[in-house]
Amino acid sequence: MLNRVTPMLANSRASRVLLLSVLCICLLAIASATGYGQQAPDKGAQPPSPPPASAAPPAVSPAASSEAPQYVGAQTCKACHEDLYNGWEKSAHWQQTYKEGGIAKHGCEDCHGPGSAHVAGGGDKTKIFIFGEHSTKEINARCLTCHASGAQHMNAINSEHSKNNVSCVSCHSPHHGKESDFLLVKSQPELCYGCHLQQKAQFDMPFHHRVNEGLIQCSDCHNVHGTVKPHQVRTSSTQDAVCFKCHTDKQGPFVFEHAPVKVDGCESCHLTHGGPNPHMLKLSNVNLLCLQCHTTSSFSSAPGAPSFHNQASFFQSCVLCHSQIHGSNFDATFFK
Repeated sequence: MLNRVTPMLANSRASRVLLLSVLCICLLAIASATGYGQQAPDKGAQPPSPPPASAAPPAVSPAASSEAPQYVGAQTCKACHEDLYNGWEKSAHWQQTYKEGGIAKHGCEDCHGPGSAHVAGGGDKTKIFIFGEHSTKEINARCLTCHASGAQHMNAINSEHSKNNVSCVSCHSPHHGKESDFLLVKSQPELCYGCHLQQKAQFDMPFHHRVNEGLIQCSDCHNVHGTVKPHQVRTSSTQDAVCFKCHTDKQGPFVFEHAPVKVDGCESCHLTHGGPNPHMLKLSNVNLLCLQCHTTSSFSSAPGAPSFHNQASFFQSCVLCHSQIHGSNFDATFFK
């Protein structure tokens, strides 16, 4: 009987020891989680100071995070655009923008803008200013950052060329200009004839200004960059018609002026480029030209032709008698 009870007692004691061990482990875990038994904080102690401001990472704006394009120099441009560089090197632009320092000694980038992003992008055209891919307004504005000064470009923004979407690079080539003076893509008058076909035909008429012969050029009479006058016609310092630059004997002043010369200008009687009639007159019959104003009707204040002037016989040309038709210092009827 004793032998049976002893194993049972032994098993019961082992169970109690195991249970007690598990209970101790649970109590230790609860005490650790709740902080029970830890030292209470000192009420007089100061709270820890925050880390210094310099330790915090600075805020970076999206604009500042992207690096602005930098200038890389004309020699970098030459590595890919050698043909353009070689042409530019022979031009006046090279003299002004690179050899002599330019605006900021940037050469190609004075016109095209900083090129670092363009180079980093493997020649990405969207990272630099390409003249052929922008509007006339944008191209002209960029050229006028340097060429705005001087009388030649004073009215460039309001010029007829600008209003008709003709940009600076339509006529000028900064890299391969055939004319060294103004870097024109073609010489005059061929350049002008590219658009002005009507005037090309007029210069082929029997009586014309000698433009095709090379005596004068289109730009002698027209300021291609704009004027305050119609058709971009030049004027003298006294605001007289540009015709008097060559035809000085017609300028005056005269004691007796012929009103159309001062009021309407030479174009009131003459074709300016060329025509089929002598002296480039608008009408072949001189009398008919004069009678456009000198009639007995009330629309014109000009004196009418006298009744004794027989237009069918002797008086077939007014200027046979009224020879000083542009103005006279001796006779009010422009007799010689």
